[in-house]
Amino acid sequence: MPDRAGPEWLVERGIAEDRAILVENGTIIAARVAWDGELRAGTVVQARLTSRAGGGKRGAVQLADGTIALIDALDPGLTEGVTLAVRVARASIAERGRTKLPLVRPAGNAAPGAPDFAAQLPSHPARVLLPTDRAFDDAGWDDVVEQAVSGTVSFPGGSLTISPTPAMTLIDVDGMPPLQALALAAVPAIASVLARLDIGGSVGIDFPSLSGKQDRQAVDIALERALTGWKGERTAMNGFGFVQLVSRLEGPSLVARFARHPAGAAARVLLRQAERVAGPGTLLLVCHPAVRHAVKPEWEAELARRTGRVVRWQEDTGLALHGGFAQALAA
Repeated sequence: MPDRAGPEWLVERGIAEDRAILVENGTIIAARVAWDGELRAGTVVQARLTSRAGGGKRGAVQLADGTIALIDALDPGLTEGVTLAVRVARASIAERGRTKLPLVRPAGNAAPGAPDFAAQLPSHPARVLLPTDRAFDDAGWDDVVEQAVSGTVSFPGGSLTISPTPAMTLIDVDGMPPLQALALAAVPAIASVLARLDIGGSVGIDFPSLSGKQDRQAVDIALERALTGWKGERTAMNGFGFVQLVSRLEGPSLVARFARHPAGAAARVLLRQAERVAGPGTLLLVCHPAVRHAVKPEWEAELARRTGRVVRWQEDTGLALHGGFAQALAA
């Protein structure tokens, strides 16, 4: 990977998904993923106003495909049944036990359509890679995927366990005493994982309980410094070691995606691996049956088109969902 001045977004136009990593000095500091068919933030669509709460600014709309979305900032003159253009402010977020409805706002005269994935990436220049480019692998994309799959991030002296819930994303700090040293060691790992795994919205951090007020304040100061540049609000640590962060939420985190749609996520990972298999021959994909069933016919056709190969499958119930692999079979 060539050296470049400052952070840069690298983008892969994958099969069934777009991926982006923000790389600085060869290290991934942020990641974004968009799956095909998603109603992403920034998309403008037509919708019918189906209900309005007491004539207020909030209500519900139905999109052309039948999707129900919450709507905010309604004009006082809009009545139920009217059709209007809306812009997605927050994508639908599938969580354990429920799906959080998308949130939209009136879009005026904006033309329908979805924004380009690369054009939406914030703050830094973006470069779309060729399919053969290995920059993602060199920067450690597999490590990001493993963290998203497991929900576990190690740091010197301990680990973070990340759990998406309907109310918030919970980050639990675990490790050996002394507890203040453990809490302070966890701070940089927490600050970095928010961007690396695209975690937004409400986040609860469960630090070890620190009895001393000065000890808690030291962690607060360290967290404030580590979150420099992060846009959101933060509470001080309470007596039970709990801290809450709140920031803008536009879509599911990588951890939430992998937890809610494990087979679909594993299928996309396998297709990416298959697209990069070197050497001639038939392309064999070996995976758990659930992963095979998650692959849509058009995804398989696109893999064959991109690689110019015949694609074969072998299902193995003994494999974990993310234990699949791809290889070339010589004729």
